Amino acid sequence: MDLSGIMKTYADQIGGQFTQYDQSQSIIIIPVSGGRFQTVLGTIKKNELYNRELLTLNSKVCAPNSSIDYKMLLEQTAFFNYCRFVINQNYLQVEAVASLDNLSESTIKEMLQEVANLADQYEMKLTGSDVH
Repeated sequence: MDLSGIMKTYADQIGGQFTQYDQSQSIIIIPVSGGRFQTVLGTIKKNELYNRELLTLNSKVCAPNSSIDYKMLLEQTAFFNYCRFVINQNYLQVEAVASLDNLSESTIKEMLQEVANLADQYEMKLTGSDVH
């Protein structure tokens, strides 16, 4: 799977920006509503438990704090196609994960856009500003 190639092509298609770190990690900056942009990190990792490669897409929302209604966030994930909320590297993030087996380019693009849109939406909802 050429994740970097797919992310670069998508960035070119939507007027975003692309940066490749290495063969298994890339960043895409995706335009979202209101003239804002959202950064999405794409990583391919080996899942040792199931012996398969997984695509993980993450975007920061905000730092976790006691004023966040985490139950509401968990309930909201029932309405998402690919995403979930996680706390990773001391940030509340939107994350999508899928096995690379039979994963299509169009699905990856949908996942990228959903991660970016949801992270931006909840960042604005929870912080009232465009931080990430």
